[in-house]
Amino acid sequence: MLIALALGYLLGSIPFGLLLTRVAGTQNIRAIGSGSIGATNVLRTGRKGLAAATLLCDVLKGTAAVLLADWLFGREPALVAGFGAFLGHLFPVWLGFKGGKGVATYIGILIGIAILGASWIPLVVFAAVWLAVAALTRYSSLAGLTACAATPAVLWATDNEREALLFLLLAVLVFIAHRANIARLINGSEGKISLRRAG
Repeated sequence: MLIALALGYLLGSIPFGLLLTRVAGTQNIRAIGSGSIGATNVLRTGRKGLAAATLLCDVLKGTAAVLLADWLFGREPALVAGFGAFLGHLFPVWLGFKGGKGVATYIGILIGIAILGASWIPLVVFAAVWLAVAALTRYSSLAGLTACAATPAVLWATDNEREALLFLLLAVLVFIAHRANIARLINGSEGKISLRRAG
């Protein structure tokens, strides 16, 4: 279990947003916007391709942690590795334990457990909730928070009790990581998803 946790943490702590923007020679994302290494902050550099690549990599590192640990150690260590990957993304040792906010890696872990045989329904519900809330409010943060909050209940309802407990813990950590966003949502200063075309 400890090896699986460490393996997941190391995978999750890879700061793809920071690495990709440095290779591309863009702004230092630690010095702009929220200072996060996630895709939303990478998007503030104006490089949509880099933001999409960051999102994909942050998703895949969660999936990779789950699948690799399952292959090496089995199902329960795979869940532990997923938790480790999430912690690594939020608190990477290489960046003074200041990382991303976790939603992309949350999705990646959800994909991983679905591949291992859990129901795909929670992933579908996550996507549907995110899209519905984003379309209605144009708040990406609110969409992510709502989808993360709904997922544990859907996992429980589809007889994935262990996974539901894991994702309940992950959802709590997502809310903690988004505390500044929540404050801005409450006072009406949170940025909305732009519907304008670039250029």
